[in-house]
Amino acid sequence: MDKIKNSKLFDTLSKKMVWGFILLITVGTILLSLPIATRGMHGSTFIDTVFTATSATCITGLTVVNTATHWSFFGQVVILALSEVGALGYMTFAVLLFNIIRRHLNLSTQLMVKESLNLENLSDTKSVMRYVIGLSALFQIGGAILLGADFIPRFGWKRGLYVSVYHSVMSFCNAGFDVFGNSLRGFQDDSYLLIVTIILIIAGGLGFLVWRDLLLFHERKRLTLNSKLTLVTTSTLFVVGFLLLLVTERDLSLMPTHTSWFNRTVNTLFLSVTPRTAGLITLPTHQLQSGSVFILMILMFVGGTPGSTAGGIKTTTFGVLMLQSIAQIRGKKDVEFSHRRFSQTNISRALLLVFLASIVIVVATLILTQTERIPKGFGLEYIVFEVLSAFGTVGLSLGLTPHLTVIGKLVIMLLMFIGRVGIFTSLYSLSKRQTKVNQIRYPEENVLIG
Repeated sequence: MDKIKNSKLFDTLSKKMVWGFILLITVGTILLSLPIATRGMHGSTFIDTVFTATSATCITGLTVVNTATHWSFFGQVVILALSEVGALGYMTFAVLLFNIIRRHLNLSTQLMVKESLNLENLSDTKSVMRYVIGLSALFQIGGAILLGADFIPRFGWKRGLYVSVYHSVMSFCNAGFDVFGNSLRGFQDDSYLLIVTIILIIAGGLGFLVWRDLLLFHERKRLTLNSKLTLVTTSTLFVVGFLLLLVTERDLSLMPTHTSWFNRTVNTLFLSVTPRTAGLITLPTHQLQSGSVFILMILMFVGGTPGSTAGGIKTTTFGVLMLQSIAQIRGKKDVEFSHRRFSQTNISRALLLVFLASIVIVVATLILTQTERIPKGFGLEYIVFEVLSAFGTVGLSLGLTPHLTVIGKLVIMLLMFIGRVGIFTSLYSLSKRQTKVNQIRYPEENVLIG
């Protein structure tokens, strides 16, 4: 009975979360549809407006129109606000409002916050919310100050301050929008700017629960298993991705020959970080080596950490499955990490997540191969890269997004939505299943595998 009740509760919460994001996208679409939202008040087509609102709310950064040249200051601020709310979760701002008006959170609201931030216990709701709001403000304000030291001398106080705040928010939220027109390709030689951006991207993609554990380590003298696995997996992917990109890109041979070794290293570091759902780029993606594109696709599929501003299948899912594979190869029955054993439910959930994600990606790719045209010089990677970018809420592109057909835009929008809300949440909200308790268990038998 408890399992049935929990399932029904999860179904209800999933539907509320999905409808909350849909409402946010709708509000964004209405605001971006206003003439004042575009330069020259020329307006946008409905599908392009919905696409932009979806991309901002789902903190992806894929664009069908150039953010810098198409949207006015008002439109850019709307995109900024949608990205902020989409990154931290609309429930975060609901809780903030409750605190301002000094109202207590009811049980339903606490459960929504617990689900949106992937919390283990309901008792963590209030304390975690304080960390979410506090850390977000600290990183974004600090990032804006650090970036202002670079941008204000370049663009003056007014423009420099605006660009600093905008870029800080988009970097921390892993949103990928920019107000320069070509992402950060004009700042390849600015190592200071790239390092600050790398820190903001990692901070946003690491997850609020991990940050809370790190900040409270001096008191607790320990980290949770989730934080340990996250830090190990994130560090491993970062280092391995960096080393592989150094090899595949021949130490960024596509950069000018006079570029220093240090600057090449920083740009390679940036290239290994940005596919973790950040979407900002300093190099033309379509000019990267095939091996590099493949590495980026893998990193986009994995994504960031649960409860963070990142998308993908998440680092913990990848880490659990890697440990499961290693345990199986060694002939171990239990999957262990840091003197703890993962439950079979945990492992099964990770396997199901990867399987469902693979199905979604395959179906989306198949549809786009029928609706979109692949330019000469590209192969299937032209479409798969875009699909993974949308699903992982990354925002990188090989050039397909601005040329998508209406059907293609709908597919990409759905992928961005699923990637941000989560596969499980999306499926639970759409399904009308009833939890069944099997009264009969059939005899066990094996089939040939491999």
